[in-house]
Amino acid sequence: MKKRILIIGACGQIGTELTATLRKQYAPHKVIASDIREGDADMMQAGPFEVLDAMDYDAVQDVVIKHEITDVYLMAAMLSATAEKFPMRGWNLNMNSLFNVLNLAKEGKIDKIFWPSSIAVFGPTTPKTETPQRTVMEPSTVYGISKQTGERWCEYYFNKYGVDVRSIRYPGLISYKTLPGGGTTDYAVDIYHKAVKHNKYICFLNADTTLPMMFMDDAIKATIGIMEAPQDSIKIRNSYNLSAMSFNPEEVATSIRRYQKDFAISYEPDFRQAIANSWPQSIDDTSAREDWGWKHEVELDEMTKIMLENLK
Repeated sequence: MKKRILIIGACGQIGTELTATLRKQYAPHKVIASDIREGDADMMQAGPFEVLDAMDYDAVQDVVIKHEITDVYLMAAMLSATAEKFPMRGWNLNMNSLFNVLNLAKEGKIDKIFWPSSIAVFGPTTPKTETPQRTVMEPSTVYGISKQTGERWCEYYFNKYGVDVRSIRYPGLISYKTLPGGGTTDYAVDIYHKAVKHNKYICFLNADTTLPMMFMDDAIKATIGIMEAPQDSIKIRNSYNLSAMSFNPEEVATSIRRYQKDFAISYEPDFRQAIANSWPQSIDDTSAREDWGWKHEVELDEMTKIMLENLK
């Protein structure tokens, strides 16, 4: 079968690296990157690019038809901290973009969709440790509410219309290739940037705020892995729990001190602390490991080494 891939939101934190990886895997001309504005020189030169508003159904449909798209990765979203400042903009972007691709698939114009969910679907009443696949969800942020709603719609479109939509609940993601994108877990990216530049960091979360995290390479591997898995191995059609490691800011600082002995961290929690407090500390992702063979590779100290070496 000829596979042609469209990535919507290709210039974001995940989209940038996902685009590069898929282009290596499938040949650049088969992977069409798109975003609301042009990407950097590397992305623009590496393969086809479309300036595309994810909320414009007709525009998305035009690109799908023009490039004979089979698979869509919908990575466009407004993240947790930013969406709290612009609630309706966050809701509209996160929901309308999803409906556009679900409806194109329902009409037979797309074969397969990847749509990312998040640990933000969980809330203060969710069990905090080893959060189960199926559990109480009462999200308290705009981002979390939109992701939980999106999960319900994905499952509905699969059950009602047979739409092959696949999803994972990302934990906090850490990469040296792109800057933080407005998420609550972004301290774990920013801390490495500040360690390299200033050898100190002021953290917007408390020292002991433990959250589920993942190195970006593992997240990209999971994203492509679930899309390439046989259809009958995907048993969950709302979204899969996904886990790698859990740590807090103080543990990251300790890890950095293995390479920079006098690295200093101080704490000035802001509004993002309340968001972090509503999320799990660790995730049970047994279903993803059993159903489609997910396994992570990178742990905290290895990640710290990679981050510091590459940012330097």
